[in-house]
Formats: sequence, structure tokens, C-alpha cells
Amino acid sequence: MELPSACSHPCWFLLTLLLGLLLWARRRRAWDPRKCPTDLTGKTVIVTGANSGIGKCVALDLARRNARTILACRNREQGQAAVEEIRAATGNPAVLLRLVDTSSLASVRAFAQAVLREEKRLDVLVNNAGLSGLPFTITPEGLEKTFATNYLGPFLLTNLLLDLLKASAPARIVNVSSFRHSVGTADGRYLTGQERLGSSATYNSTKLMNVLFTAELARRLQGTGVIANALSPGVVSTSIMRHFGWAMRTLFILIRPFIKSAEQGAISTIYCAVSEEVSGITGKYFDSDCRLTLPSMAARDAGLARKLWEESERLTGLTDGPQH
Repeated sequence: MELPSACSHPCWFLLTLLLGLLLWARRRRAWDPRKCPTDLTGKTVIVTGANSGIGKCVALDLARRNARTILACRNREQGQAAVEEIRAATGNPAVLLRLVDTSSLASVRAFAQAVLREEKRLDVLVNNAGLSGLPFTITPEGLEKTFATNYLGPFLLTNLLLDLLKASAPARIVNVSSFRHSVGTADGRYLTGQERLGSSATYNSTKLMNVLFTAELARRLQGTGVIANALSPGVVSTSIMRHFGWAMRTLFILIRPFIKSAEQGAISTIYCAVSEEVSGITGKYFDSDCRLTLPSMAARDAGLARKLWEESERLTGLTDGPQH
């Protein structure tokens, strides 16, 4: 049967209608941040990559809850524009911009030092910054850029801020991963470019590392009052595709009406950051509908998580040994 005639078949229409109804019903059942009463007055939060997309939507929600909201951004102009927009939308004057490039360990260290110097507490850290589609690139510090941006920079940032988070407990760490972690692989040689992957495989592997990091972090934080969870935002219409070629960007534009907006994609991150339902849950993975879900088998490998942690400590200079 030819495609045009197949698409005009009554069964096709009924299946499409049924799928639409299922998606509509699923979204209606999803957790709604507008119905969550959590107030963050007196609390301080950091959201990385908050100048656009999911990060900006998360920062907007947390600012509406009266948090002192720090937008950790790489671009000063775009970051300041986001600050002004969020202040105007929420009436919260305690929305601030701090510059950080998570692909640079030096930048992450400078940012963390400023936070420790200027902030008395830190209640929520959202590691949201990430990119996809970059060609293989080695940074001046000897790290592969996508792995540094999406995984190693957030790993270092979190560790440098752990004492402040512990002192502010109960506190939360939220790591934005992806359902694509399930096809990723975790090899410490990727971090320095000793082993190379294609751009899509690189992104998938950084997201697996995010989940492994979360699990090992939660294990190490047991009894501290600080919880750490990872999540998938789903397929979301954001600028993360900007580094791909024209064909992939065109495809993304074509499917945009059928995928989540940045506001919808931010919901699972906000859920992990503020919901009462997550209190006491740590080291877990939530899907884009805020459901507690088992991650991939590789993501549940405790030995792999410890091995990755140890290599990450070495590369970031958190332990003795050859450093970058």
C-alpha cells in the first residue's frame, strides 16, 4: 500500500486519534508544579545553564517560590537578559547572575570559590548545563569538551559545593540526564579523548555518566541530609540542537509541534528540586513524567560508578595523581 493511501485509511486516523488522547491523558495525570505549595523563602538555589530552555524555566519556577536564585551561565549577555526577565515575571529581586563555563575546570573552581565566599547556604543545586552535537574537541585542560561540559564540570562543581550543601541540609542535588543514557557507554578514556565517539554517542555517554555519578554521590552522602537524583526531561524543544548539521536541525524543526516545550520539559527537574514526594529519596532516576524508573543496566552498575568516580576525582584534581 502506498504511503498516501495508508495515511488516509480510517484505521490510521483512529490510531492517531487514540495516540493523541493517550498523550493528552498522560499529561493531565502528570505532576503539576503550579499545584505544588513548596515555598523557598530563605533558601538559596543554583541552576546551571539557566539563560535559556529548561534551565531558565526551572530558575523561573524556583524564583517564583521566593528562593534566592543564582543563574550560573556561560554567556553574560544572555544570562543577564534571563535575570531581568525572571525578576520582572516573579517580582523577586534576589535573582542573580554568576558566570561559569562547565567545560573549564578553572572556571568551575572560580565559580565555586565565589559561591563559598558570598553565600551562607545552598539548598538546591541543579546541574542542568549541557550541549550536544559538537565535533570532537580537546580543551586547553586536556579534556574532551562535551564530556567536560556535560559531566566532568558538574562533577567538580558538585564536589566543591558539598560542604555548603551539607551545612544547609536538608538539601538537594538534581542532575539532568536523558533517556538516551540507556544507549551510552562509560569509559574514563572518553574524558580525555583517548577513545573517540561520534557526537550522538558522546552525548548519550555523558548522560549515562550523569546517572552513574548520581548513584555513587548518593551512596557517599548517606546520613548527611543531602539527597541526589537524576532525571530525564524527555524530548524537548530547546536550543541544544544548535550544534548539529542542517539536516538534523531541519528534522527537529519538523517534529517540534509533537514534542515538549521547554516549560513542559522542565517539570521533571522541578519535581526533583522541590516536591514533597521526593523527600528522602536519593540515588534514583525519574522519567520525564516524574515517575521513579529503573535506569539502564549499565547505570545500575555500582562497580562502574565507583570506577568512574575515582577517575573523575583524578582528572579534576580532587585526589592525588596526574592532573589536568
